[in-house]
Amino acid sequence: MTETLKKNSVAITIDGLSIEVSPTTSILEAARELEISLPTLCYKEGSRPDGNCRACVVEIEGERALAPSCKRLVSDGMIVHTTGERVDRTRNTVLELLAVESNLLGKDTINTSTDELSMWLDEYDIEPSAALTGAIQTLQPIDTTHPGFSFDPNRCINCDRCVRACQEEQVNGVISIKGRGSYSQVIFGLDSSVGKSPCVGCGECVQACPTDALIETSHQLADQSTDSICPYCGVGCALTYKTRHNKILAVEGRNGPANKGRLCVKGRFGFDYTSHKNRLTKPLIRKANAPKDISILNGSDVSNFDYSTLFREATWEEALQRVVDGFSRIKTQHGPSSLAGFGSAKGSNEEAYLFQKLIRTGFGTNNVDHCTRLCHASSVSALLECIGSGAVSNQVQDIQHADVALLIGCNPTVNHPVAATWMKNAVNTGTKLIVADPRNTEIGQFAELQLLMSPGSDIALINGMLHTVITENLFDQAFVDARTEGLDGFKAHIRLVFMQAPVAR
Repeated sequence: MTETLKKNSVAITIDGLSIEVSPTTSILEAARELEISLPTLCYKEGSRPDGNCRACVVEIEGERALAPSCKRLVSDGMIVHTTGERVDRTRNTVLELLAVESNLLGKDTINTSTDELSMWLDEYDIEPSAALTGAIQTLQPIDTTHPGFSFDPNRCINCDRCVRACQEEQVNGVISIKGRGSYSQVIFGLDSSVGKSPCVGCGECVQACPTDALIETSHQLADQSTDSICPYCGVGCALTYKTRHNKILAVEGRNGPANKGRLCVKGRFGFDYTSHKNRLTKPLIRKANAPKDISILNGSDVSNFDYSTLFREATWEEALQRVVDGFSRIKTQHGPSSLAGFGSAKGSNEEAYLFQKLIRTGFGTNNVDHCTRLCHASSVSALLECIGSGAVSNQVQDIQHADVALLIGCNPTVNHPVAATWMKNAVNTGTKLIVADPRNTEIGQFAELQLLMSPGSDIALINGMLHTVITENLFDQAFVDARTEGLDGFKAHIRLVFMQAPVAR
């Protein structure tokens, strides 16, 4: 066992500290394991290393040139120096030139910026020299055509992190680089404004940008961070809310099991409702004899309707007492079974547990349900019957381990965008995707085979596939015997379905 471990690891020395790591480890990763700080700007954890900013260069004994630590893999016996006259001079010059390119001129602009480049300039006490700052080119206009974020090309250092985030992580194919050398620059779409490009607004580029060239429209200095889960679809993306004075200012993707730091447009920018002027912040009680008929609106926009004509403000104590009295009266007059509770998918598992406990113990009834029954009853029932659990059995990103994947009756790029990114990643690494849907959905563009079937024919398609699998023996008998039961009954059911099927004309 020890010999196997030694074969799978190499010993290196960084700044006099020794460590054994996998031969697939980069020098940067090994340095971070030793808690040695190295500046990085084009490198982003979880993304393919590019090595184009050269801020993380190190000196390797016996080699003539300095090496980018993010791209260079370790080798046995390697001796690395992250500091020294040559390394320090090169690193500081690179950071100084990048500061000029990003228009961070002088201590005032560096100290008032919160981006990664400013942090490293402050860390190494670097300020662009007068000779360099005099060569600044004409400033380009800032692109504010997108409602969620703006793009300031004057702050861009061409690190390509936004390109990799868009092209390789989210696989949206919107951001790219045009030109070569000093003329290269980031573009959206076919070199249009962000607003006119095919950008879906996921904001992955904003989170990736190290210079605030891409920055949220609502960007303000936050003083508190709160980890949470996205309140929208059921993917379960982990995120962090950046707040100040209890107001959400920005959202960052967190490294959760479902999203690995990724978010979609809803999760990243869909938080303005929390501070909307029409959001209720105090309990309201309907006024005596106030009508309940919606016709009171007289065609008015609901968002602009003055609800003070129907409701009056109340204290929490009065409102809660009104609720208690109402439920108690119904329970006394009609019994516990006259009451019921419906939970919300917006709540956490812990909140769902407390809710059902309130209904069962407080109301004294088992009439408790969940909104999932309205849209997922069929899938929950099928999953319970087939695998014993009404929940999915694994993370969506496991599709990357499949040779072939079949998507039927779903539109993930619209309904579950982060889940769709894992599907697109899988296709890019060799998974063959088959999409069966009456609609020509966006995910179909990534499919090896797209079946544009007639609406309502999905069950017939599945039964036909099962019939073919059974009649042509396209399954592993030993696998089925070890993991399932009732195969003979299933075969008989499929045979009966096809005996009763109408003959195609």
